[in-house]
Amino acid sequence: MAQDLSEKDILKMEVEQLKKEVKNTREPISKTGKNIKDFVETQAANDPLLKGVPEDKNPFKEKGGCMIS
Repeated sequence: MAQDLSEKDILKMEVEQLKKEVKNTREPISKTGKNIKDFVETQAANDPLLKGVPEDKNPFKEKGGCMIS
């Protein structure tokens, strides 16, 4: 698509995108970083990657073993 546009058209699109982006509200990383850290710490008890999945609740655990007779 970009090959079909002139350099002027591409620059217009970039300016329009920048106009949209400048309207976004921004938060300092010092504030958002703390919020993310607090959220992760409060959710850690429910995270199966951190605490593991109980054997009886694991849907991927093999139900039976292989039996050779």
